[in-house]
Amino acid sequence: QVQLVESGGGLVQPGGSLRLSCTTSGFTSDYRAITWFRQAPGKEREGVLCLRTDDEVTFYSDSARGRFTISRDKAKTTVYLEMTRLKPEDTGFYYCATAAFYINSIIWDHPKRYNHWGQGTRVTISS
Repeated sequence: QVQLVESGGGLVQPGGSLRLSCTTSGFTSDYRAITWFRQAPGKEREGVLCLRTDDEVTFYSDSARGRFTISRDKAKTTVYLEMTRLKPEDTGFYYCATAAFYINSIIWDHPKRYNHWGQGTRVTISS
């Protein structure tokens, strides 16, 4: 049974940093992409960063570019989202999700392309 478990969320002051983790288990073969999404109160879920595992290509949202990075450990079981220079608008629930099929720059941030999701971790940026 595939499981994705996010952790690392919390309350951080504006300008601070946070590292989220997504621990995966149950995969019998490597997924094609893993993406961090977030959902702010009253807003739709949006893609933040995507790692396409085929070739290690990364896709960024405009808000993440220059501030956030995504990485995966050597065992390929944990994916990290390193967030710096955090802003109040980064507040929300952060989810990791994996895709079984090829992901490109057009569809990487479409939630329907992902078939496994974690339960989310809350991030609050506030002074």
